[in-house]
Amino acid sequence: MSEDFITSVSSTPAERAAEAALRPASLTEFVGQSRVKQQLGLVLDAAKARSASSEHILLAGPPGLGKTTLAMIIASEVGAPLRITSGPTIQHAGDLASILSSLIPGEVLFIDEIHRVSRSAEEMLYMAMEDFRVDVMIGKGAGATSIPLELPSFTLVGATTRAGMLPAPLRDRFGFTAQLDYYEPSELQAIVSRSALRLDIEIDIDSAHEIAGRSRGTPRIANRLLRRSRDYAQVHNKGILDMTSTKAALELYEIDERGLDRLDRAVLTALIDKFNGGPVGLSTLALAVAEEPETVDTVCEPYLVREGYMSRTQRGRIATGMAWVALGREVPSWSAQLPLD
Repeated sequence: MSEDFITSVSSTPAERAAEAALRPASLTEFVGQSRVKQQLGLVLDAAKARSASSEHILLAGPPGLGKTTLAMIIASEVGAPLRITSGPTIQHAGDLASILSSLIPGEVLFIDEIHRVSRSAEEMLYMAMEDFRVDVMIGKGAGATSIPLELPSFTLVGATTRAGMLPAPLRDRFGFTAQLDYYEPSELQAIVSRSALRLDIEIDIDSAHEIAGRSRGTPRIANRLLRRSRDYAQVHNKGILDMTSTKAALELYEIDERGLDRLDRAVLTALIDKFNGGPVGLSTLALAVAEEPETVDTVCEPYLVREGYMSRTQRGRIATGMAWVALGREVPSWSAQLPLD
């Protein structure tokens, strides 16, 4: 989804409350990720059987696939309180020491975007995860002393959208790593139907399938499109969310049948019309669509590459034959001849 669309639909307290209400409360209710659920269930059941804290758990995968929800479920399954923080807020070792020292026995500490924890705090985290203690420095200069602080047994749940950015020493201290994958349309359809029930929305199977098919394999996007379709139905169709209202709402928000949004189409159009299909560098492509390179790289490009609309070559980005077809253009004969990485 384009960054402007995501921001516009997730910035109000009502939207955040609705998002929280849609979260499943147990592994049984959690739709999709069947292998991860089996593996995670085994880890948690074994810990409960030993009456001990679970091993530290790393949840890795793209945004919107349910990492925060799984962290909440982990705490619920083991009957422990949950402490939530994020990597960017832990910029100093003292920040982490303050959090760790206030934990109670068995508590689950969830650090979102753990790859963004500062290096100094990261070093402290190694010892905390392995030995359940930290060394706190008191004073400065030659008079500084290190005081060991024992910590209660706790479970660290880390979430990251960029597992490759995690240092190996930190990654190796997690007892279990769950790699979350994009959802199948049938799974997203089940999620849309479940969310509609929670939000007291009447929706038919065809409409749920339509929303699922345009959700880019991501439950968070599916739930947002459901709420936008509901809004359209309330305003234009007396609250009846049928196929006509669903398609009209998705068209209004510029989400096409392939799940491509305004920015996606702008990038593909620039690639084809301005650069003859490429190859072209990221910075040049971003300038052509009046966006920051990071926006194109992190928001738009992963989906386009995953779905086969764009490829990366040694010389830059190129539009594949699928991109030409998606924009209603004739595929040139040379488009399949460019070398890939």
